[in-house]
Amino acid sequence: MGFTHQASAGDYYSSVSSVAIRQSGGYVATVGTRFCTLNWEDQSLTVLYTVDKDKKNNRFNDGKVDPAGRYFAGTMAGETAPGVLERHQGSLYVLFPNGTVEKYFDHVDISNGLDWSLDHKIFYYIDSLSYSVDAFDYDLQTGKIANRRSVYKMEKEEYIPDGMCIDNEGKLWVACYNGGRVIRLDPETGKRLQTVKLPAEKTTSCCFGGKDYSELYVTSAWGGLDPDKLARQPEAGRIFKITGLGVKGIAPYAFAG
Repeated sequence: MGFTHQASAGDYYSSVSSVAIRQSGGYVATVGTRFCTLNWEDQSLTVLYTVDKDKKNNRFNDGKVDPAGRYFAGTMAGETAPGVLERHQGSLYVLFPNGTVEKYFDHVDISNGLDWSLDHKIFYYIDSLSYSVDAFDYDLQTGKIANRRSVYKMEKEEYIPDGMCIDNEGKLWVACYNGGRVIRLDPETGKRLQTVKLPAEKTTSCCFGGKDYSELYVTSAWGGLDPDKLARQPEAGRIFKITGLGVKGIAPYAFAG
């Protein structure tokens, strides 16, 4: 796309890891270890804040805007191979609409999926190598989180929890990296309600889209697959659309800054 300030092609630490709508126009994004604004019209990128300056190997991973317009995003160490990295180097950060950034906690392995309950009282979060979907009490007014607990532990065949989103019934959809599936969870009971298998084992994230948010889009990766597995999974690395689920997603929140 050739945005200004963008590093040369293939620069891992300038990779875009999340993008969100900005209320005042354009987008916000996490690029490398930077919170940025993105102007699509003139293809410019403006750095708002840089995190993890003491950890040169780190980068942002997943990020999402909360119901009050704050941008939550977490970091991780660079991988030497998919899922292979120095442990406990990441943190969860929040970019507030006034431009300030706060670190919420550290000692994260791979900061990943995140979303909020429909009543805006719970924040759901995945640190992939914990093999757990966690919940926090969440204060809509301040954005503060507290009282971390696990609401779902991954089954062996589900492998590693990656990206996540919530549907309009308050259930969570989690992409299972190396599991070739997305699963639907009830965070109140801790039960898996549904499994949708895909023709790519490295499923990475999911979100609802389409005119009425009734379509589930699932991303996948091919990095780390040997030639034999690649031959058996010709669709690895593609984006999949799942229809007919009988539930819908909710519209994304916009960054208020």
